Amino acid sequence: MQLERINVYFNDATGGRYVPRAILLDLEPGTMEAIKTSAHGKLFKPSNFVFAQSGAGNNWAKGHYTEGAELIDSVLEVVRKEAEGCDALQGFQITHSLGGGTGSGMGTLLISKIREEFPDRIMCTFSVFPSPKVSDTVVEPYNATLSVHQLIENADEVMVIDNEALYDICFRTLKLTTPTYGDLNGLVSQAMSGVTCCLRFPGQLNSDLRKLAVNLIPFPRLHFFMIGFAPLTAPGSSEYRTLSVPELTQQMFDHKNIMCASDPRQGRFLTAAAMFRGKIPSKQVDDQMFAINNKNSNIFVEWIPNNIKSSICDIPPKGLKMSTTFVGNSTSIQEMFKRVSEQFTLMFRRKAFLHWYIGEGMDEMEFTEAESNMNDLVAEYQQYQDAGIDDEVADPAAADAGGDPGAEATDAGAEQDTQMET
Repeated sequence: MQLERINVYFNDATGGRYVPRAILLDLEPGTMEAIKTSAHGKLFKPSNFVFAQSGAGNNWAKGHYTEGAELIDSVLEVVRKEAEGCDALQGFQITHSLGGGTGSGMGTLLISKIREEFPDRIMCTFSVFPSPKVSDTVVEPYNATLSVHQLIENADEVMVIDNEALYDICFRTLKLTTPTYGDLNGLVSQAMSGVTCCLRFPGQLNSDLRKLAVNLIPFPRLHFFMIGFAPLTAPGSSEYRTLSVPELTQQMFDHKNIMCASDPRQGRFLTAAAMFRGKIPSKQVDDQMFAINNKNSNIFVEWIPNNIKSSICDIPPKGLKMSTTFVGNSTSIQEMFKRVSEQFTLMFRRKAFLHWYIGEGMDEMEFTEAESNMNDLVAEYQQYQDAGIDDEVADPAAADAGGDPGAEATDAGAEQDTQMET
């Protein structure tokens, strides 16, 4: 069973060995050396480590325009080689952070380049956003805003993660006194694994990256999701809880389980997806989803009638009888963009640190565009949060064109044409 669909993520090598179809890149060699010398270092193909020597120095412009642009061709070569080895390529999963220089600058450059070459494949990113209280770098708001500007245009699904929410889960729920990055990564990998389990194992109700996108994204720009995983229990207390579908559902929709610092109670869910794993009757899942929709109708928008997508995979994760992964498209995610935008505005108004970016060939206009694009995104989320079932919602594209209904129709038509072409 384990090996039946192992080629979804692994290539067969000689001697019964399986090599992950992963590419690891950075602009400095330190992190690569750390992975190579770690317990999992021997898993990866040596030629799939792509790195430069200089580093991006927490500067988005270095990652996107100068240092990153020099390395990107060698990365794309490896990407093409791996893509050619696939029978039916569904898409790409990218993990990166938005606070530094490489993950944000070069990460978004890679996404846009892959988008050019593979326009019809799903681009799914797991993006670590700046935390509300804990900040690693001073220029985080600049790097994050410039990255969000790119992610709005070039990514299909962005799973929003932030370290502070992960630390909170470790302290509050898992009762770990000194969580390490290994613990935080463990939480994210559980959610990543849950999102793709239907590709790897058989199930009653299948799901994949494309089905997720089709069911979760009501409007093309609103593709920023919050993710969660259940069951999460402290090491000593697992035997005091029963693992059941109602228990998992309750924990899954609990705001303390969400891996990003925005509270779903402050907004409304446009759509959500629940991916169950284990021997679970589908009727139980349907009943629970129906109950959640009815009991908490105020946290779901009423103009999308059945807005929870569910899927069931028969094989549970190792060490558990059943589990569930939650992916939600909630309007409350705007809190996070607002927070970054406020910090961005404070610095940008004084033009603080701007010379580092302009020195790499950037223009002030790019900053202004990125800021207004992010503010538009916040306004869109707010607009759909407030929309009632009978309200006439103006199409943002039509509003830009002067609010003329004819423009709205042409815009929609143009959008359809481009989708057909891709």
